[in-house]
This record gives sequence, structure tokens and C-alpha cells, in this order.
Amino acid sequence: METMAMYHNPVLLKESVDGLNIRKDGTYVDVTFGGGGHSREILKRLGTEGRLLAFDQDEDALENSIDDQRFTLINENFRFVTQFLKFYGIRKVDGVLADFGVSSHQFDTAERGFSTRFAASLDMRMSKRNALSAYEVVNTYDYDALRKVLFEYGDLRNANTMAKQILAQREHAPIKTTEKLKEVLQQFLPNGREHKILAQIYQAIRIEVNQEILAIKEFLLQMPDLLEDSGRLSVISYHSLEDRLVKRYIRAGQFEGEPEKDFYGNIDVPFKKVGGLIVPTKEEIKQNNRARSAKLRIAARI
Repeated sequence: METMAMYHNPVLLKESVDGLNIRKDGTYVDVTFGGGGHSREILKRLGTEGRLLAFDQDEDALENSIDDQRFTLINENFRFVTQFLKFYGIRKVDGVLADFGVSSHQFDTAERGFSTRFAASLDMRMSKRNALSAYEVVNTYDYDALRKVLFEYGDLRNANTMAKQILAQREHAPIKTTEKLKEVLQQFLPNGREHKILAQIYQAIRIEVNQEILAIKEFLLQMPDLLEDSGRLSVISYHSLEDRLVKRYIRAGQFEGEPEKDFYGNIDVPFKKVGGLIVPTKEEIKQNNRARSAKLRIAARI
């Protein structure tokens, strides 16, 4: 388990797996395998006829694969979940679990460029097969695109002046490393808040590099057809944008506007929420600081 230990402790482990309401002979999917913590808990609750398939686009996660005949690990982005499940002969499942957090392994591997703690090349790709990296975002996006990334994904109120500063630097030389990016934006990093603002900048670029918001939308849109009647969806989010998408989709079956209604005025939505919003206890946050912003929502297919 040494490799697994490099990944984060699974957040809201019991609560998220409880939310799947597991049947011993059911078929389940963990679309964010990581260190395998959630998957191992699901397997504990499955019988010999049960089946679990897991997804992770990060090649490093393959080292955590579980030696169990009921288990299959697929090295792909969860936005393609339906396509790859069909390859394995599966069209319907009893439950899907997603944990949208970045793993501790990704943060702690310096050369990946995810963490504000290390000097590294501008990368931030969750899969090394992705063409787009942080270098391209920082050095090729125009002002409007860069400002939008920083504002929408980083909640940075001065995104416009940050974008202008990056473009001004690019006229002299490309920004190749995390340290150089930090140097370029130093005027926006006041003492006492430096780490927080830098983390917001990194978050914004990382979300863009990995197309995380688009991937979540594509993933959620597949759930009504993938889940069996009464099948469960258990989703852990960390960023307000992610949680808003999950909340709205469960409530309205779409990401914007009001839910659709049938001819008689009845609301026509694919899910009903199960319970309320679940957040980590103070004790869990104390043991795992990265759990502090986690939000769990559970829904059942109608």
C-alpha cells in the first residue's frame, strides 16, 4: 500500500459509499480511482457476483490497481464513461461515485507543477497524454481568454490586470516555470495572503488545462441513461463551480434555468436528491486538511 499512501485519504469515505446503497450483486463505477480508497470500500460491500469498474486518466494511478476478479481499472477520463463501459459490455449500472478532488500524489509530485510549494515546469496535466498544458494556457491564450480563466475558475477579482501582466511579460520571453509565473505576478501576492491567491491562480489554470468543468458536464449528462432505475449517484465536489453544476443537475436535470415540465405542468427531472448536503466533520478535517472544502451530494435515478 506504499503507493496508495502517496494519494490522499479518501474524503467522506463512509458517507459517499453509503450513498450508493450497494447491492451485493450490483455493478458499480468509481470514476475517480486515484489511490483506490473508495474502490476498496465498495469492494468490501460487494458479493462474489458484484462488479466494480474504475476510471482514472492519470497513468500513475495504475500502480494502485486492485488484484480482484470483480475489479477493472480503465485508464481514461470519466467524460468517456459510457463509451468505455460499452466496450466491457456494460450499458447500465447500479451506482456511480465521483470525487472531483486533485490527489495528494499529484500535488506532492513536484514535476507535475500542481503545487505552489515546488519550482517546476508549467504542466498541470492530469494525463500526460493531454496536448494542452499550463505552458500553452499561460503563453498562448489571448487577453480575453486568459482573463476569463483567472476570473471564472480562480475567483480572482483582479483577473484583468493579472492577464495584462502575463501578456506584457510574454512580449519579452515565454513564462516556462511556476517560479517565473510567481515572479511575474508577485505584485498581486501580498504578505499573509500570498499562498491563498497563488493557489487560486494555480487552480484556475489547472481547471482550464484539464477542461475539468466541461468534463463534469459531459459526465453528468450521461448519468440518466447509464444508471438503472433507483440507481445512485454519489458526487464529492471541492470548488463552488463544480458543486453548483452537480446541485443544479440533480435539481433540474440541466445546468441553467428551471427544470422542464410535461404537458400537465409536472416537473420532469431524471433524479431526486437523497438527503441533504453532506460535509466533513471537524474531526475529519483535522485529520485531513484537504477535506475542508468537500461537499457530497447524493441522488437516485427516478
